[in-house]
Amino acid sequence: MNPAHPNPSQPDLEKIARRRAGAKMGWYIHAFVYVLVNLGLVGLSAAKGHTWAMYPLMGWGLGLLIHGAVIWFIAPGGSFYDRLVERERRALGDRERG
Repeated sequence: MNPAHPNPSQPDLEKIARRRAGAKMGWYIHAFVYVLVNLGLVGLSAAKGHTWAMYPLMGWGLGLLIHGAVIWFIAPGGSFYDRLVERERRALGDRERG
């Protein structure tokens, strides 16, 4: 739910849904490219008898993990974000009543 509009209209819902789906699709593409590139790097590294491929694997993996955390937990539409918004709504409602 969009915090600026507690009861969004149908066009607003469509826009929000498309934005969320686009963000999640971006993560899936990111993960797919990560797997393909790192398989190539691991293969190249192993063929040369080295282990340097673990460094880009871990660094990029951390970036992918952070990207996923933002998409699924922190960004609007993530369960963590939705719980925070609901908690703030309740707090503001309590403050107005009391």
